[in-house]
Amino acid sequence: MRDPRDHDEESLHRIKALPKVELHLHIEGAAPPAFIRGLAQEKKVRLDGVFAEDGTYEYRDFVHFLQTYEAATSVLRSPEDYARLTRAVLEECAQNGVIYAETFISPDFCGGGDLGAWREYLHAMQEAADAAERDMGITLRGIVTCVRHFGPEVAKKSALCAAETAGDWITGFGMGGDENKGEQRDFAYSFDMAREAGLRLTTHAGEWRGPKEVRNAIEHLGVERIGHGVRAIEDLALVELIAEKGITLEVCPGSNVQLGVYPKLSAHPVQKLRERGAKVTISTDDPPFFHSTMVQEYENLARTFGWEEEDFTEIAKTSANAAFCSADTREALLKRLESA
Repeated sequence: MRDPRDHDEESLHRIKALPKVELHLHIEGAAPPAFIRGLAQEKKVRLDGVFAEDGTYEYRDFVHFLQTYEAATSVLRSPEDYARLTRAVLEECAQNGVIYAETFISPDFCGGGDLGAWREYLHAMQEAADAAERDMGITLRGIVTCVRHFGPEVAKKSALCAAETAGDWITGFGMGGDENKGEQRDFAYSFDMAREAGLRLTTHAGEWRGPKEVRNAIEHLGVERIGHGVRAIEDLALVELIAEKGITLEVCPGSNVQLGVYPKLSAHPVQKLRERGAKVTISTDDPPFFHSTMVQEYENLARTFGWEEEDFTEIAKTSANAAFCSADTREALLKRLESA
């Protein structure tokens, strides 16, 4: 790690060009605005209030962000739409040097929780991902997510979809949505169902609620990764527990700053979490919503905290080791990272 002022353009170029592994990416939230606008025009659907004058997504705060997200998602109505979305998202990822990504996919948006419909959506997305891997060298795996503010009973349908399609491509189960609705323990049944199906577990926690929410996720759901988790820094005993248990944090710095969790990147605890032994990974969350890319995340972290190539390589390897993929896929990923 160096003084951020010591980074020259050559060192930043090398950092931005590094191969990257992204573990926290919502597939609808990664949809390029132009893609959603084009799909809306094809379907003759009006998306009032979704876009700003410059064509980017528009929202006021986190709750309004969720509303905008769901409005944009409303034009995605078929397996073919999701196949096209998968291709568009992976093209963006590959352009930013991502060689492996995991994306959150919700059966609520892909067939309304119906298992038969979910299988059709899943098949379309997996075909698109396989083609992208052949064409662009990027590997994608899916994490089924329930949506917290839809409630525990709806979550059970998502968990059943996940359990019935668990395998080489659907490798994890998690939860997103409004963290201020309900409690982590309310969803224990769904997480137990996913666990019994052999799926690995993550959940959003510690973005809006404080460290107790992270502790609850660990104690009540038994997850091995936490989406965000950054407010754990407010309880150093919890950070120590996270480090001891080897729990990985899916940190999304740009998202946290854009949504106002922290006022600026220099106030973000990502470096403090690393210093205290927590396993930290870097992702974009919903990149076009937060005006970010993996390249920009890397550059901003280098400029703010003085991270060097070795720091980012370490983070990419941490991400590969925490990925919900097979041992063979992990080994291939680590070889690509080591040879870069």
